[in-house]
Amino acid sequence: MERYILAIDQGTTGSTALLVCHDLSIKGKSTVDFPQHFPRPGWVEHDPEEIWFSVQQAIRRVLKDTHVDGEQIAAIGITNQRETTLLWDRETGRSEGNAIVWQDRRSSEICRELSRKGLEPLFRNKTGLIFDPYFAGTKLTWRLREEDGLREKAEGGGIAFGTVDTFLVWRLTGGQNHVTDVSNASRTLLMDLESCNWDPELCNHLEVPAEILPEIAPSSKIYGHTAGMELIPDGIPVSGMAGDQQAALFGQACFEPGESKCTYGTGAFLLANTGANVIHSENGLLTTVAWQLEDDKKPTYCLEGSAFIAGAAVQWLRDELHLFRSSADIEAMAASVEDSGDVIFVPALTGLGAPHWNSEARGLICGLTRGTTAAHLARATLEGIALQIHDLVTAMNHDRGKPLTDLRVDGGAAQNNLLMQIQADLTELTVIRPQTVETTSLGAAMLAGLGVGFWKSLDELRATWQEEKQFKPDMAEEKRKSLLARWQEALKKV
Repeated sequence: MERYILAIDQGTTGSTALLVCHDLSIKGKSTVDFPQHFPRPGWVEHDPEEIWFSVQQAIRRVLKDTHVDGEQIAAIGITNQRETTLLWDRETGRSEGNAIVWQDRRSSEICRELSRKGLEPLFRNKTGLIFDPYFAGTKLTWRLREEDGLREKAEGGGIAFGTVDTFLVWRLTGGQNHVTDVSNASRTLLMDLESCNWDPELCNHLEVPAEILPEIAPSSKIYGHTAGMELIPDGIPVSGMAGDQQAALFGQACFEPGESKCTYGTGAFLLANTGANVIHSENGLLTTVAWQLEDDKKPTYCLEGSAFIAGAAVQWLRDELHLFRSSADIEAMAASVEDSGDVIFVPALTGLGAPHWNSEARGLICGLTRGTTAAHLARATLEGIALQIHDLVTAMNHDRGKPLTDLRVDGGAAQNNLLMQIQADLTELTVIRPQTVETTSLGAAMLAGLGVGFWKSLDELRATWQEEKQFKPDMAEEKRKSLLARWQEALKKV
């Protein structure tokens, strides 16, 4: 009987279930969407019951479509939207109101309050993060302050807190296990990076009672076993967890320091493995835990930088300027000209992320002439995406004190060969695209498989992982320097 790892990828707009084979190929995949709720401007919520229903439906469909029996599932791995914050009743298991999503900005004033108290250096040193409503801790502070009776119930031990991974383990195991992994815990503003424990001082400043916090565990370990689910048998080990970006780093087999991946979605996330070293960024990046295997004495850390706009810039050309019908059409249009005709597009449509951190920045197109065409703008858009990643790579090289070894890529826009070639040219790195592009789910499956011996070692996984295509740097140095200089001048104007 062939056996598979079930990977659950719980994202912002939908939940995906995949069955992963021993050779890392995908047996089957099913995605079920669920709604986001916007009760006020700047507020974004999910109904936890809708999340759970979508997960169950995705599992049910992938098993049905592949004719795989639940008994063939060797283990379950989970990857998730990282900072979304949930609370539920420990006795009944019912959620306490809606989840506050990572995109939600309601705790902005709490972040400013903490900054005014001069606490940012403390939090930055202990957590590797900055004060931003993006992270789970201040969302939790807001809920405990604003919702009647919640703090009393929390301090009495009646409420459980978790990010989505914790919530799913709780539900999968019939409420027997309240646990998170180090990668997700490192995104809360509550965990000390060095000890990988909840930090009492940080919890005190954020007014979070210890009674509601889950156990912090490695990213690959048997946390519990399925119980009480109709669609899959009891007793299946749940044995792998990681936040989505860290799971993608693992799924790209970036197991050694200096190996990095960039996920090109609506935005872009660049993560670089820094090994057992906590490198505190001096160049606008975040420091976070990548993963920890069960037998590791220390976790593997990484540096992270994000660009707010990547594929969304292509969508803007398609939907608002109507330059083409399908996002995939941009490649042929951009390739029809040799360069952008000196046009620079800074895609700061929602501000600039790392390493610039300019929330007030706005998009800029400059260098237009009478001869500028739609093709020039299309190429400038691809260059603008790649230039943002170049800046992140440069910041990481400075923080590490040495260059990255290569850049592994995934996400929808990674299928654009021209963009990937431009990325290789600008970063002067070999860009590697894998055969299996479902790297986030793959990472969760790999962690879960290691936890139960489905795969024996990182070496076995590295030998099984396969690339699809490489892109080598091939731009004249003079042209590269000119493009980078014009980009730097444009950044001064946004």
